[in-house]
Amino acid sequence: MSRSAAVPGPLGLTPEEWEAELSAGGARAFHGRQIFRWIHARGVLEAERMTDLPKGLRQSVARLEPESTYSVASELHSSDGTRKLFVRLRDGATVETVLIPGVSGARGLLPSPVNAREEDADAAAADDDDESDESEPAGVDGHHVRVTQCVSTQVGCAMGCVFCASGVAGLKRHLGADEIVAQVVAGRARLEPEERLRNIVFMGMGEPLHNYDATARALRLLTHREGIALSARRITVSTSGLVPEIAKLGEDFGGNIGLALSLHAADDETRSRLMPINKKYPLPVLMDALRAYPLPRRRRITIEYTLVAGRNDDVKEARKVARLLQGLRVKVNLIPMNPIDASSLGPPSMDGVLAFQKVLCDAGYSCFIRRRRGNDVGAACGQLALLGAKPKVRVNRA
Repeated sequence: MSRSAAVPGPLGLTPEEWEAELSAGGARAFHGRQIFRWIHARGVLEAERMTDLPKGLRQSVARLEPESTYSVASELHSSDGTRKLFVRLRDGATVETVLIPGVSGARGLLPSPVNAREEDADAAAADDDDESDESEPAGVDGHHVRVTQCVSTQVGCAMGCVFCASGVAGLKRHLGADEIVAQVVAGRARLEPEERLRNIVFMGMGEPLHNYDATARALRLLTHREGIALSARRITVSTSGLVPEIAKLGEDFGGNIGLALSLHAADDETRSRLMPINKKYPLPVLMDALRAYPLPRRRRITIEYTLVAGRNDDVKEARKVARLLQGLRVKVNLIPMNPIDASSLGPPSMDGVLAFQKVLCDAGYSCFIRRRRGNDVGAACGQLALLGAKPKVRVNRA
């Protein structure tokens, strides 16, 4: 069994592609689905452990070296239970992925009538049926702790958002679908016995829609019924606003994949200073793309808004956000900026955050303040950085 350069690595093949590969090599096709289940459903990458395969086929699979797709270079544990994995790929490149366990008892940040609560970490858009969670402690699924995994899609990032560490060194390369899935395989292998992977958010290093083909293939692999079989509604893809790819994601997956937009400003001048991509896809075009996204019933788009002191955080900005989003089915996650070495910018005071939230809640939006998770190990939102990148202070970028 040989593999051309155009075919994804072993972790990136669908059952049908495994079958085609085996048939082309004269092997029995049905073994392809067995290989897929070993890798994706069971997380077994060593061919010798695939005991229901013929010995000769195990040797052929071994020559593809699926276990060499990744290794975990190191692992950091936060005091809040968040774990950050440094995943080393075949070529030596390293990306970061984060496991975020649910938190019990974290409900309302503000008292009624503001009707707001903190959302758990990066599980921003995985659950739009919020009322289903009210009967159980946050973070607990039966007797199991629910875990959200945040995955990366690129080595570095080309978007250049001023509050995010991922783009400090620019884009080095895209990840293959096999390398995206490898992060999930690595994460599942490190779950505690009581933990269950419940949500996946494409909110790590890189812009997922800038690497659309690999992102889409990874989504199909992660939701395949013979593999991890995660529900599409438990996966959220975050974007800085690549309009053509937003449309393509909606078309290819029928709107069933959760969409999160990094907004961060409600006027083009401010947003372009914070996020250079806005110069290519300004807000009127971007809002049209959100209106066209084929949302299933009861689903909402998540609006992510990083609050940067003195840049986009006063109540006037909050009123502009409320007007901009009028008529859209959205919920808003406010993210007080997490500190990064590459910038002297920082978050506003909590009083300022609460005042911003109140404006949006009063305007009728569900608005949550994202809990800071894993910041003591650099695993919080915006803190994932290319290993070894030399940050530059960007005081005047915004």
